[in-house]
Amino acid sequence: MLNLPNFLTLIRIAAIPLFLVLLVSGFYTEALVVFVVGAITDALDGPVARLTNQRTPLGAYLDPLADKLLIMSSVIVLGIIGKVPAWLTILIVSRDLIIMLGYGAIYYLAQEWMEARPSRMGKLNTLIQLSMITAVLVFLYDSRIGAEQLLYYLFLLTAVTTVISGFQYAYRGLIWLQSRASSLSRR
Repeated sequence: MLNLPNFLTLIRIAAIPLFLVLLVSGFYTEALVVFVVGAITDALDGPVARLTNQRTPLGAYLDPLADKLLIMSSVIVLGIIGKVPAWLTILIVSRDLIIMLGYGAIYYLAQEWMEARPSRMGKLNTLIQLSMITAVLVFLYDSRIGAEQLLYYLFLLTAVTTVISGFQYAYRGLIWLQSRASSLSRR
């Protein structure tokens, strides 16, 4: 059954190809609008699910997947066109790939899926990454704004929260795996 929060998440996923086409075609204003709509659906789907008591297992997996698809595709394309530094693009993509591979490795080792719950630092990192991408898009929309210094600090803040949240997720995964290993060895 498709509920409103999952529908909002699907809108975000469906908007990604349109956003990317607009971005690579140089339609920065339109790309900014589509990205902001995607970010708004991200801000709304969780609270709507909680307020209407419509949390679902599908939504629990679909929402972070939509976030990763939106952020990773945005950062990759902005990196390719030279608007996000290559080192930051590599850092963000590498962290997310490591997390996804980590979940797969945990499943392989434990034969059980670890619950994919975002941490506070992970949520903050997502917010900062979305804010950084929005700032880059605003600067592309109007380069007269003179936001180079702001972008520099946003790039650094994004890098710091990306690294911290990446280590936090790795730590959580190792703790979870260790708890499963000790419970399996007692059997």
